[in-house]
Amino acid sequence: MIIRDDTLRDLLRDLLRDPAAPMVAIADLLDNADAEHRRAALHALNRRQQRALYERAATSPLLTLTDLVPATTPPLTTVIHHGKNSLPLFRDFQKHMCRPDDTSARVYGYNEGITRPFIGPGYFVAYQTGAATDGTRDWAARGGVVVDYCQLPQTAVTPRWPPLVANDVGLQRFVFRGMRDFLRRVSTHASIGAAWQGEVEFNSWFILCRDP
Repeated sequence: MIIRDDTLRDLLRDLLRDPAAPMVAIADLLDNADAEHRRAALHALNRRQQRALYERAATSPLLTLTDLVPATTPPLTTVIHHGKNSLPLFRDFQKHMCRPDDTSARVYGYNEGITRPFIGPGYFVAYQTGAATDGTRDWAARGGVVVDYCQLPQTAVTPRWPPLVANDVGLQRFVFRGMRDFLRRVSTHASIGAAWQGEVEFNSWFILCRDP
């Protein structure tokens, strides 16, 4: 049964309040909702609820790059993830992602929203946390995928994306420099992220809903 009415938001919050509710119940609830209501219910979560969802999602299967950009998507084709963060202002944003035109296990992306003209696109490279080269970091415990603002695309990105800008110049250095986001799987189309600056947790979370 497809859930389309406003009860989805309340059902999701009830599951988050119930410590005995398994993560698979949350995933099933969202997978059985249409895209519009799924996104609305997830984007209605407040800071405390986003944090609870990130903690609950530790029991989910590890997120993969194909959850972000499906394997059937041609290289350099934009996939949009609609985001809502836990900050006081400028909470709505999008992450535009694509698979590079090579065989590397990476996803390229940037941040789109009303702040982009002022702070820049915030380009990143996403990869599986198990691919981190520093074995001293237990990144997999933070999530299956890291959105790494310390790395920039090294090959072509999608046409019509904004010009590539390093994250350590201009105003965007105050937002993206040294930042990494760690993503956990919520459902087929949704993920939940936590921000880290260097090796320090930023105590900020965000939800992403991929366009179906």
